[in-house]
Amino acid sequence: MPKKALVIVESPSKAKTIQKYLGRDYIVKASVGHIKDLPKSKLGVDPKKGFAPDYQVIPTKVKVIEELKKAAKLVPDLYLATDPDREGEAIAWHIQEELKARGKKFHRVLFNSITKPSVLEAMKAPQALNSDKFHAQQARRILDRLVGYKISPLLWDKVKRGLSAGRVQSVALRLIVDRESEIKVFKPEEYWQLTGLFEKDGIDFEARLFKIDGKDPSISDKKSMDELLGNIQGSKWKIESIEQKERTRKATPPFITSRLQQDASRRLGYSAKKTMTLAQHLYEGVDLGDLGTHGLITYMRTDSVRIDPTAIQTAREYIEKQYGKEYLPAEPNVYKSKKSAQDAHEAIRPSSLEFTPEIVQPHLEKDEFRLYLLIWNRFLASQMTPAVYDQTAVDIVALDRSKRTQQFRATGSVLKFAGFTAVYLEGSEENEKDSDNALKLPPIQEGDSVNNTQLNPSQHFTQPPPRYTDASLIRDLEEKGIGRPSTYASILSNIQDREYVEKRENRYYPSELGTVVTELLVASFPDILNSEFTASMENQLDDIEEGNADWKKVLAKFWKPFEKTLNIAKKQMKDIKRLEVPTDINCEKCGHTMVIKWGKLGSFLACSNYPECKNTQDFKKDDQGTIVIVPKEFTDKKCEKCSKQMVIKAGKFGKFLACSDYPNCKYTTAITLGIPCPVCQEGEIAQKRSRYGRFFYSCNKWPKCNFAIWDKPIQQPCPQCKFAILTEKITKKAGLMHKCCQKECGYLEVIDPNYGKEPIAEEQSA
Repeated sequence: MPKKALVIVESPSKAKTIQKYLGRDYIVKASVGHIKDLPKSKLGVDPKKGFAPDYQVIPTKVKVIEELKKAAKLVPDLYLATDPDREGEAIAWHIQEELKARGKKFHRVLFNSITKPSVLEAMKAPQALNSDKFHAQQARRILDRLVGYKISPLLWDKVKRGLSAGRVQSVALRLIVDRESEIKVFKPEEYWQLTGLFEKDGIDFEARLFKIDGKDPSISDKKSMDELLGNIQGSKWKIESIEQKERTRKATPPFITSRLQQDASRRLGYSAKKTMTLAQHLYEGVDLGDLGTHGLITYMRTDSVRIDPTAIQTAREYIEKQYGKEYLPAEPNVYKSKKSAQDAHEAIRPSSLEFTPEIVQPHLEKDEFRLYLLIWNRFLASQMTPAVYDQTAVDIVALDRSKRTQQFRATGSVLKFAGFTAVYLEGSEENEKDSDNALKLPPIQEGDSVNNTQLNPSQHFTQPPPRYTDASLIRDLEEKGIGRPSTYASILSNIQDREYVEKRENRYYPSELGTVVTELLVASFPDILNSEFTASMENQLDDIEEGNADWKKVLAKFWKPFEKTLNIAKKQMKDIKRLEVPTDINCEKCGHTMVIKWGKLGSFLACSNYPECKNTQDFKKDDQGTIVIVPKEFTDKKCEKCSKQMVIKAGKFGKFLACSDYPNCKYTTAITLGIPCPVCQEGEIAQKRSRYGRFFYSCNKWPKCNFAIWDKPIQQPCPQCKFAILTEKITKKAGLMHKCCQKECGYLEVIDPNYGKEPIAEEQSA
């Protein structure tokens, strides 16, 4: 039976879902992402020929294209249903280039959500490919290639091989490096606060010093506080004013990409990359058992807060039914997107309110469900009534001994009507609800006298700006116009993968490498590392997409000054590899001065008498910038070549053991787990890291013994084949397992099916 058309999407899972919706009359295939890109081995862009890109088929996609061409021969119409953004448009454009043939008709369809009604509706209203959107993506790709492929080789030459610079990632890194600099130079300033306990008719209440003679109090030291306390003692206090008012807090808009990443970071502890991976799965389709496979949320890369009117009406009906009329505003809540927002897509919301959290929970992994619940609650809350608070402020005044008016203020608020907070709370609101902030007062009126029973001064110090988290960094990137919501996850991932930053307790710390690279780039490429310049480039890309700018002219305007700056940087950029910074530390072996040098793993101390003396030492700097030598970490193991003690050192692939008599003896070996090798019986198993960053376990007698496995070994014999060790494996579905590493054996036992899993019933409601 002949087919009607070929539908091409990006992911195989989405293809599988859409095939079920469209039935046997259609062929649905996946491109598995981009099929063409600029070559890795060369620049692939010629600025002298109008920035003509040399797109090439990605080697791993040759077979994919062959399959698409084979399917295309069977149908007259091709529907390009790649993601509804710039990247999706570029993929669709390249597919059309590869599959173009006489008699074939190409259509562009946009799926905002992967549900049967949404897919069928989109198929009825196909569009033409959007050349402006494609040119915007192409301009961005070329810009990134020019910056990356022109600056990165400089870093290879001046710092070390393998480094990279990025048009947006380097600016994000600069934010982190600059924040660290602010923290280092920050000097805490002392200040004092004063609270008082007041009483009337046997009832106590607390108030804080609010004003002195109508001005904000400024108490910088203990002497000033003692003087203030002396003046206040014995004063006569009275109630100056009592203000009670009703305050409302409006609901927040539904999620856009950046807000979803921020809230998932703050509330769920997810990285931006994890959030987008989970959201992608929820969008592409989840098997709900008897209900079939459905996409549970709308497209997750968007900066628009617009909601389809039908979805708003459905939400209003649901709210009235589940929560009551008092939670439903008279008119739908409408939110305005930013001026720079691409309003083609809706905000992120559940694709259908039929799929309640209770229905989908059994079919989702824990982390997927938590994210879905977050999106569900935020969307419903966005169409609910404001929360209402009763707020009270009481001012107590007295004239002190120095004839100054001291004004204390007691404040409190009580939630009168929950409104949208019955479903969704943001960070500060959660704290407000969790704490009892009601102001408990005796019966008082303005002019009443009250007694001051206690004064409690407290010393404080100003705090430095906090280090960035995923949430705060994304917020600043968004506010400064650096990148776009769809790029934030990859930006944060890249700077970590390149080891420019490290994450500790969910906060970003710049590495020494990241700091050095940033300083070099800021000195040589001030525009590229400038937030305003980067934001301006993003706006120009938006103009290209909207048809208001020519992509070649935008690139030409960028390239001319950039090329000039590049040529200057090649001559003037500081060469870190050859840089030697003198110190006041003397070499422990020959007495000469030690200097700071830069190597593959960062900076280190080396004797200035090199090559006669090859002594080196690791060091770190304390908060004052003073050099502190890191002592060698000796072990109880002896060198197999010279019998001297072995020390622990850090290398490109992690820690290892080295002879303490280096450079006279250069023997090294891996740090072992203390488990004998089951094959050679001579060596021990050690954890190692491959060139691609993946950990594995092998015998430390390699290459004499080539035993190696991926999973962590445990010193326990296989109960089935008696092999000397088992391995430990952990998966989301099966939990903790023990398995034999002998393929022919096949022994596998689930030890703890709930390992790493936590109950989540309490998360089913806000």
